[in-house]
Amino acid sequence: MGGLSIWHWLIVLVVALLLLGGRGRVSSMMGDLGKGIKSFKQSMAEDDTPKPPPTVPDAKMSAPDALNAPFPENNNKPPMNQG
Repeated sequence: MGGLSIWHWLIVLVVALLLLGGRGRVSSMMGDLGKGIKSFKQSMAEDDTPKPPPTVPDAKMSAPDALNAPFPENNNKPPMNQG
């Protein structure tokens, strides 16, 4: 019971082959990781560059009519109780 039989070793071998996927699997995963790190560094460097100031349009934009409308008159009535 304490030792590992041939069946245990075969199961471990099959699981290892499934996880690693044969030849080139680990190296391709490390290559993808390196590409991801390189892309991350490039995007961080792009964020550090100063952005040009936003352009100001020549014509002034008019305020919407709703903002220029007068306030409704307050007729000092108590609110209706909708209990």
